[in-house]
Amino acid sequence: MNSSATLPVALAMLLAEEPARGSKEAVLDHSRELDRFLAGVEKRAFKIAQIAVRDTDDALDIVQDAMLQLARRYAARPSEEWKPLFYRILNNRIRDCQRRRVVRSRIMAWLPVRRDDEDEAPDPIESAAGSEIAPSELAQIDETLQALERALGELPARQQQAFLLRTLEGFDVAATAAAMGCSQGSVKTHYFRAVQMLRERLGEFWS
Repeated sequence: MNSSATLPVALAMLLAEEPARGSKEAVLDHSRELDRFLAGVEKRAFKIAQIAVRDTDDALDIVQDAMLQLARRYAARPSEEWKPLFYRILNNRIRDCQRRRVVRSRIMAWLPVRRDDEDEAPDPIESAAGSEIAPSELAQIDETLQALERALGELPARQQQAFLLRTLEGFDVAATAAAMGCSQGSVKTHYFRAVQMLRERLGEFWS
C-alpha cells in the first residue's frame, strides 16, 4: 500500500480552500501532515481489515478506500479529528464488505453447483518475531497468532471492532465510541463480551 496516492486529492482540496486556510506553505504543511498520518495508520488498519474480512485483497481495497475517502472528504479538517474519522470510515467499509458477502452467500446457496475453488481460507497474520527466537518458540507464536485470528474472526462484528480498536489501536472508550458511531456504554459492553468470548475460545493460549 502507498498512502502517497491520496496526496494529490488531499492537496487539491486544501489548495481550493487556500483563502480560508492561509498561505500555500501552510496548505503544503497540512498536506504533508496528512501524508504522515496515513503512513502511520495504514499497516495497523490493514491488520484490522484482514482479521475482519479474512482476505488480503479485500483488506487492501478496504484500507485504500478508507484512506482515499478521508483525503477527499476530511483533508481540510483539523488533524486531531483524522484518527476517529478514519477508523469510522474503515469500520463502515468493513461492514459493507461483510454485508456483501452475506448477500452473495445467500444467492450462492440457491445455485445447484458450488465450485470448490470459491471457498475462502483465512490468511494468518504475519509475525514480527526476530531471528534470535528459537524455532520452537516461533512455532508457538505462530500457533497462538493463528488461534487468536480464528477466535477474532468468530466474534460478532461489533465485538470484534471494539476489541481491535481498544487493543490493537489503543483507543480509549471515547475514541472507540466515536469511531464505531455508538455510545461509550455500548463500547464497554461489546469489549467486555469480546474478552470473555476470547478467553473461552483461546483456552490455554490466553495469557
